[in-house]
Amino acid sequence: MVHAIRFHKTGGPEVLAWDSVEIGKPGQGQVRLRQTAIGLNYVDTYFRAGVYPAPLPSGIGTEGAGVVEEVGPGVSEVKVGDRVAYAGGPLGAYAEVRVMPADRLIVLPASITDRQGAAMMLQGLTVQYLIRRTYRVEKGDTILIHAAAGGIGLILCQWAKHLGATVIGTVGSDAKAELAKANGCHHPIVYTREDFVARVKDITGGKLLPVVYDSVGKDTFMKSLDCLRPLGLMVSFGQASGKVEPFDAGILAGKGSLYLTRPTLNTYAAKREDLVAMAKELFDVVASGAVKIAVNQTYALKDAAQAHRDLEGRKTTGSTVFTV
Repeated sequence: MVHAIRFHKTGGPEVLAWDSVEIGKPGQGQVRLRQTAIGLNYVDTYFRAGVYPAPLPSGIGTEGAGVVEEVGPGVSEVKVGDRVAYAGGPLGAYAEVRVMPADRLIVLPASITDRQGAAMMLQGLTVQYLIRRTYRVEKGDTILIHAAAGGIGLILCQWAKHLGATVIGTVGSDAKAELAKANGCHHPIVYTREDFVARVKDITGGKLLPVVYDSVGKDTFMKSLDCLRPLGLMVSFGQASGKVEPFDAGILAGKGSLYLTRPTLNTYAAKREDLVAMAKELFDVVASGAVKIAVNQTYALKDAAQAHRDLEGRKTTGSTVFTV
């Protein structure tokens, strides 16, 4: 019998259930995928808690890797036996087997393991669009990333350093500061005892920053605006501490005609040609050794509730995968 993690009501990690499920045959443009590794991401907790709505009962998870078992009519992107990975698409990655749209799958090169693929697709593709498209980081830039010791943070620190940027990052502890520093963060700031705005001003000599990458949300948003120089860009791409409270858009004018964006991977990778190009750039930078994908935690899929507790309790660093 095939199993999947689902939730029948929203709430805490305890609502995640290990259900038996029926998996049908792939239809037009679909494949049946036997999964080998599944990525854990903070966005999963938003769906589980009801912050992002989903019809109930619902599967959960948006990232995984595995082997194509069967292809439906009209599939040309992949073939049976291909090792593939994905990020995005319909909810339901927390499953032993699932049916997926073929055009959302990327064939993994031999240099990338299944666990790496499951750990890097959502986070790595997010970093790709953040630093290559939302704001194109160039040599000589100084940037700020919140949650620098998280999965996205560690990849972004490495990649931005590789591009020649100076990286400032906020973290919650000395141990996480050391981890971020080891992964390319030049100036880790322990936000529990340091004022990150003051530190940014000190590090930049008062010049401030062209861009801030903020996945924390409510707790950091307004102070992040104070880190930006005139015409700077505030990139709000998550809300781990809660939703950003409504504010007067005139604040952006008063702080220097700032720009604000709330981007998503689904938008940037909506076209298959963009998804393929983004993945190629990610695979290339990982294969070169410039970015290393650290799978720092693994859990059995049936233990998804404990993984969610650890993630929300800030007990994890880097990337986490479920094994099947």
